[in-house]
Amino acid sequence: VQLQASGGGLVQPGGSLRLSCAVSGRTFSPGIMGWFRQAPGKEREFVAAISRSSGSTRYSDSVQGRFTISRNNAKSTVYLQMNSLKPEDTAVYYCAGSTDLSISSDNARYDSWGQGTLVTVSS
Repeated sequence: VQLQASGGGLVQPGGSLRLSCAVSGRTFSPGIMGWFRQAPGKEREFVAAISRSSGSTRYSDSVQGRFTISRNNAKSTVYLQMNSLKPEDTAVYYCAGSTDLSISSDNARYDSWGQGTLVTVSS
């Protein structure tokens, strides 16, 4: 299985970016897809997750109301729409997949990880 994240870049504070995560491979069908991020010198933290079947979502408090996670099952792709970006959102963003049946913010519950895409919010 492969998770391919893309869409990162440099954006000014208040701007928007949309990240994409494409899932490929026949032997792994994650029921839950999540986004995590890791800023320099900090631990990896949960951002958002979605159930591919029900569409249920969960967000961290720091991004609630600004970020939106969505999925296109036909394209095996999950998106993270990030609005009103702040400098503290600067990090490498990783997508991850879990075979669990329920959404978790615990990165240990995720079985497969993408390579990460860098988001820099700066003027």
